Amino acid sequence: MLLTADIGNTSITLGLFDGCEDAISSPAAGAALVEQFRLASDKDLSQPEYEVLLKSLFKGFDVNGCIIASVVNELTPKFCAAAANVFGIEPIVLSHEIDTGIKITMQNPAEAGADRIANAAGAHILYQQGFGADIFPRRTCTAPRVAPEGPPRQHICAKPVIVVDFGTATSFDVVNQNGEFIGGAIAPGLNLQLNTLSKYTSKLPWIDAAISHTAVGNNTADAILSGVIRGSAAMIDNLTCQMEKELGSQAIIVATGGYCGLVASYMNRKFDFVNPTLTLEGLRHLYNLNVGILTKTAHHVRGDR
Repeated sequence: MLLTADIGNTSITLGLFDGCEDAISSPAAGAALVEQFRLASDKDLSQPEYEVLLKSLFKGFDVNGCIIASVVNELTPKFCAAAANVFGIEPIVLSHEIDTGIKITMQNPAEAGADRIANAAGAHILYQQGFGADIFPRRTCTAPRVAPEGPPRQHICAKPVIVVDFGTATSFDVVNQNGEFIGGAIAPGLNLQLNTLSKYTSKLPWIDAAISHTAVGNNTADAILSGVIRGSAAMIDNLTCQMEKELGSQAIIVATGGYCGLVASYMNRKFDFVNPTLTLEGLRHLYNLNVGILTKTAHHVRGDR
């Protein structure tokens, strides 16, 4: 079974996939997400404490693969070592340097967050190529995969795709018609906005993200909810529209993250797809792309035959 770990600034999301052995040989085969857990991103926890958590959560499961996407530098080595000790495997740590299945054409690919790479790769394979699940229609993009050392891949797809990820930050990850991750946008997430209003003003209270009943709030709480919830919806509507103009094509808009359902109800244009586990599915796909390559590389370094 494959353990996928999305380590964010607020929380760590863990997903356990079954059937990944079949998906390695056939990308269209997919794999089932059988368990999902969410932990707080606690930089103060030690490696042995993370080992205890992993042993407790995955007791009875045969975990033989692991891939980690982390945007928290302090947690990456702890979690990687904990997974290695608990499961006796060497985790793959996602970065722009491994095979991502897409070309990253940002000005500085090293700046691309691991979660954003996972989103872009997952959206490309699910919504542009149509692999991974029967509920997604197969697109016309059928360019064959080549080895990383071969010529650059050109995935000519029907439409570009924009992933809107509701996390600590609300991020927009854009994959163009050629299957290239070209960049996107980053804005404060809902809770970050709410926390900032409370922390940096003397009279505005902390409130939880909730339904905004009216655009014109007639009390402080309703006014904050209107500004944050409806304001985020308006930002997404307008920003995706501007992105489509720059792309020269209507895009497939995919939402992921905890608050996508809350914000979507205030948008003029609804999301084409809502996939709460897109990041984990992207990680699963990236593991399948890299496990054979990295295993062969490790054997070569050790001199195995």
